[in-house]
Amino acid sequence: MARLPVVLGTDDLPIAELCAARLDGELFAVDDGWAPVDEPDLPAFRAAVVALRAPRRLVVERLSAAWVHGGLATPPAIAQFCVPLSARIAVIGDHRATVREVRIEDSEIIELGGIRCTSIVRTGFDLLREPSFEAALVEQVVGAMIAARSTLGCELRERLDAATRMPHKSAAFARLDRAEASAARSADDSFSRR
Repeated sequence: MARLPVVLGTDDLPIAELCAARLDGELFAVDDGWAPVDEPDLPAFRAAVVALRAPRRLVVERLSAAWVHGGLATPPAIAQFCVPLSARIAVIGDHRATVREVRIEDSEIIELGGIRCTSIVRTGFDLLREPSFEAALVEQVVGAMIAARSTLGCELRERLDAATRMPHKSAAFARLDRAEASAARSADDSFSRR
């Protein structure tokens, strides 16, 4: 018998069965899917949740990738995906997902349980330089990722330094400075509570 995926959708089981299993305490609802109550909350699990919104093999990016990497407590309402410029994909008509073509290196894409996602450095880089995202949100999300991975601030600074002819570069550095300060404050707060 075939094994069911970690995150179930209506393609796997009828909605009535999924709801009954949730009422029985066997599954819990997460975004557009259902998962066993004992499923560990790991990046591969979160990537599988986001991938339910993608009709094909896309790369999870920006705020969706930040959720996968632990920078957000809940997945964003609109899932964000990208594809390399060479992929040449058709437009997705789902209003709860966006897809954009980007210049991205293979080394900036990781695979989590078969789902492609931008690396934590690429995710932070994309968030820091995106002018349409509210600065406070970006600083909070990147700060949370830095708090969980102490080398990330330096890696992001190097990545921003290496970018040539990048619009909004000084704003990205300012956001990074504030995100690092936020990460340091949260580390101090958690240390003082001990």
